[in-house]
Parts: sequence; C-alpha cells; structure tokens
Amino acid sequence: MLQKATELDFPHLIDLWERSVRATHDFLPEEEINHLKPLILNEYFHHVLLHKYVQDEKIIGFIGTSSDNIEMLFIDPDFRGQGVGRILTNFAITALKIEKVDVNEQNLQAVGFYKKLGFKIIGRSELDGQGKPYPILHLKI
Repeated sequence: MLQKATELDFPHLIDLWERSVRATHDFLPEEEINHLKPLILNEYFHHVLLHKYVQDEKIIGFIGTSSDNIEMLFIDPDFRGQGVGRILTNFAITALKIEKVDVNEQNLQAVGFYKKLGFKIIGRSELDGQGKPYPILHLKI
C-alpha cells in the first residue's frame, strides 16, 4: 500500500536507504556511505515529498520527489524486482507530474530500470550534486 511518509518513518527509511545503497551502489566506498547517511536523514528527507510502500506493516520501498524530479527511490533489497519501484515511479509520474530523474551513471541497474519505464537520457554531469566524481545521468520521460 502506498502512503505518504512522515518524520516518524525516518528511522525505518534511513535503514532501508543504507541496505539498498549497499546492495546497489557498489561504486561508493564505505566512508562515502557514512558521510551521506546523516545528510540524508537530517537534511535531504526534510526537503522532499516522501511516499512509502508498505507491505505486511513493513516499509519495503520509498520515493522522494521535489518539483518535477525524482530525488530518491530506494527498495528493500529483499523486495527488489517485485514491482515496488515501478509502482512508486508510476505514482510519481501520474499523481505528482514527475518528469525527470538524475541517476548515478555507475548504478547500471537504476539506469536500466528508468529506461525500461520510458525515461531517456537528456544530459550528463561529470560530478554528483556534492561535487564528487560520481557522474550523473539526467533523464526525462
């Protein structure tokens, strides 16, 4: 079931974020994950509209959006490939009028996922949003 997330969900979301990142972002060193985690929890979550996907009273995925952009989409590693990401993304596109997403170029699974949903690459940045050398692909549906 898709629901709006609240600050009470943040501890669950950050745990899910970390497990998902460890499963999909093998290009990120441990110190980068440790650096990002408090930023995500204490800053980024407050600047996006968060929706969670709940199954059997457990959050198994979430999406964060702002304006017309998907800012974050993370799925519990135990539930990847079961359509949760598609449900959250389709909700963002249809209900929230989202058109764009930025993806780490090195996260080939995410790039493939968004392309499969109809997103096209419209640009590339050599550095990520924090100025780190993790190239970002800009996609639009």
